[in-house]
Amino acid sequence: MSNLKIKDKLLVGFVLVFIGLLAYFWFSPSGLKVISDLELTTIKGEKIQLSSLRGQPLLVTFWATSCPGCIKEMPHLIELHNKYAAQGLKVIGISMPYDRPDHVMKMAKQKALPYTIAMDINKQAVKAFGGVSLTPTTFLIAPNGTIVRQKIGEFDMYAVEKHIQQLLALSNKTASTQKLQPANDVKKTN
Repeated sequence: MSNLKIKDKLLVGFVLVFIGLLAYFWFSPSGLKVISDLELTTIKGEKIQLSSLRGQPLLVTFWATSCPGCIKEMPHLIELHNKYAAQGLKVIGISMPYDRPDHVMKMAKQKALPYTIAMDINKQAVKAFGGVSLTPTTFLIAPNGTIVRQKIGEFDMYAVEKHIQQLLALSNKTASTQKLQPANDVKKTN
């Protein structure tokens, strides 16, 4: 009987550790992943290289026209765009590959979305961001291209805004430091 209790306790312990590890990896920030270069096509037909946006923080959200949580987040994304775009934040909404382009364009127009909307018809963005399958899924990317936050489901506006402010302060500090440093290729002459 004592042997059975030990086995039960070990099994329960193993299950709890497994659940804890699963929760950690599911909910923890993914600050180690750097997004490789990716070309996005906007609903206006413009091509954007993600690498060309390095040096500024990015808020990338995967969304669908059929997703109630995505639609609920749109006013928050508009607010973040309006409040921080002039300071360097770039907000990009990427529609899921299964979303019809005409539906995406209609909703973007209907909701008067001021931030960039791209379509992922060939699933390149979904793959580049680790196989996004649920919406909304939002990524906050540091100026160096590192994902610092990932949220599946509706994001907490206060927490995201706090992280954006930190990244903007960091990117502005880095930019001002770079402006003050002399160029290495300038030679002094007497």
